[in-house]
Parts: sequence; structure tokens; C-alpha cells
Amino acid sequence: MKLKVSRSSGNVFKDLGFTSEEAEHLRIRSDLMIQLQKLIAARGLRQAQVAKILGVTQPRVSDLLRGRIDLFSTDAIIDMLARLGVRMKIVLKPSRRGLKAA
Repeated sequence: MKLKVSRSSGNVFKDLGFTSEEAEHLRIRSDLMIQLQKLIAARGLRQAQVAKILGVTQPRVSDLLRGRIDLFSTDAIIDMLARLGVRMKIVLKPSRRGLKAA
């Protein structure tokens, strides 16, 4: 059996067939969620403690820690990071393909 290998676009969501816009949104949301998970782990917090700090239920924290990206909006994740004392700075970079004229 021969295995077909394709070069990654650099965005797993785009590689899975999402539109460029959807893929970028999912990449940003997943990056934020991973940072939130790492912060919780680094602080050694239990799910009940995290729930109290974030103002959510423990099952919601469980969904977060299990990576259920489909259950969290970007805004919700940013709010959770802020509740944990994280200051964010957004850096915008032009895409490699540049602007396309309509």
C-alpha cells in the first residue's frame, strides 16, 4: 500500500478543508485555548478552583481542558484568560498571499 503525503499549508484546519477564513478563525481560537490550558496547568489549579475563578461550572472547565473547541467562542476564551490575569496584545501581520483585488 502506498501512502500519499501532502505538504501542510501551515494551518491544520485549512488542510482539513475549511475555508481560509474559517481555518484562520479556528487556528486563533485553538491557539488561545492551548494557552489557557497551559496557564491552568502551570498554576496547578483544580477544576473546581478554575470554575470559581472563571465564573463557570466545573463541567464547562472539563470541556475546556479536554479541548472541546466547538463549545467555546473566541470571546469566551479571551474573557477566561483575562479572568486569570492575562493581558493580551494583538499583533496583525499581512498574509503571505497578500491582498487580492476583487
